[in-house]
Amino acid sequence: MAVTHFRNVVLVNEGTAAPGELLVEGSDILAVGPALDTTGLRIDRVVDGRGAWLFPGCIDDQVHFREPGLTHKADLTTESAAAAAGGITSFMEMPNTVPNTLTSDLLEEKYARAAEVSPVNYSFYLGASNSNLDEVARVDASRVCGVKVFMGSSTGNMLVDQREALQGIFSEAPTLVAVHCEDEATVRAAAESARARYGSEVPPAMHPVVRSAEACYRSSSFAAELAEQYGTRLHILHISTARELELFSATTPLAKKRITAEACIHHLWFSDADYARLGNAIKWNPAVKSAEDRAAIRAALRSGRIDVVATDHAPHTWEEKSRSYFDAPSGGPLVEHALVAMLELVHDGELEVTDVPRLMAHQVAEAFRLVGRGYLRPGYRADLVLVDPDAPWTVVGEEVWAKCKWSPFDGTRFRSRVRSTWVNGTEVYDGTQVLHRGTGERLLFDR
Repeated sequence: MAVTHFRNVVLVNEGTAAPGELLVEGSDILAVGPALDTTGLRIDRVVDGRGAWLFPGCIDDQVHFREPGLTHKADLTTESAAAAAGGITSFMEMPNTVPNTLTSDLLEEKYARAAEVSPVNYSFYLGASNSNLDEVARVDASRVCGVKVFMGSSTGNMLVDQREALQGIFSEAPTLVAVHCEDEATVRAAAESARARYGSEVPPAMHPVVRSAEACYRSSSFAAELAEQYGTRLHILHISTARELELFSATTPLAKKRITAEACIHHLWFSDADYARLGNAIKWNPAVKSAEDRAAIRAALRSGRIDVVATDHAPHTWEEKSRSYFDAPSGGPLVEHALVAMLELVHDGELEVTDVPRLMAHQVAEAFRLVGRGYLRPGYRADLVLVDPDAPWTVVGEEVWAKCKWSPFDGTRFRSRVRSTWVNGTEVYDGTQVLHRGTGERLLFDR
């Protein structure tokens, strides 16, 4: 098997950032250390990092790649390439495609397609509905990342709003249950109020009023109550408010948590002040909210109340996003810029560089009980990203890898840049182009 030697890198892994070396043999990490003895070892390739950071590849637990059925705006080929370009080596994709992924047969069709085209590793959520408890109950927990429940309507209209159905899902799901939490009645009442006030000209700045902090808390707290009642392994997605943070522990070790929380890049980066400039480009569900909410979520990354950082990458065409507020769909592309956006918080002193792999790799692997990924450890899969810490560049929306060809980060200047991405020991992105397709593997889980 081919051996690759990474030299002159800063290994950012498991709480330390120190000069070192790493050896890859075939698809796995062979050795990691400050100075490796390679005597008698045939080295097929040497990668001189020139002082660059070497991270374990990012694991994104929430993406929407739109295939099947919505491929005019994104597909597994284009979006997995964008992930590779952003240093994301594994993704977990959501079920609100067309048709909705509500059966094991539809789920396996997605896995088969990803095996053909994805340069990065993959898993897919089974969607829950008001009427597919039989499918939920028999999901293979070792081969599927989780069950997704929309406890608030969003793109794809997969709302689960019957209490009996929710009780069944929370009590019988054999795997992690990931939830989108917004109280539907609260959102609908606020939407009607906005229509009464503005008619057809509701401004995008009303989004955090329509999809309010109260709507989020009511739903998140209800989900937590259900999880505590039934002993569910619950993962609450895209926390967007300060108040919701009280639902999560900052002292319980992750391995002992039954309820975990995710933050997303847009809620860490933007605030409601940005609607005036960006409008529907930052229309996500849940909404981007106040600067105070953003500051609280950033603080929760440091305290341990938030366990993982993801993207909620959810592309739409620019024509769709250019419609009036209620007609414009929620979501946007983020996988290509998530890692470098997090590194901006490092440059600004809000995070340590070691927090980045902790939140985007280590703890994702631990929360989902991933097999053999998420760390720079011998015997683990060689999912790696090499980053130049000081290589400023500016985002040009129409040049992004995502099929939609726009970005909410258009014009943003980042200080760090992904130099290369490696998946299962193979370089899949060289800083300029995606080099391979179909090199990703199905993620497996120790459950």
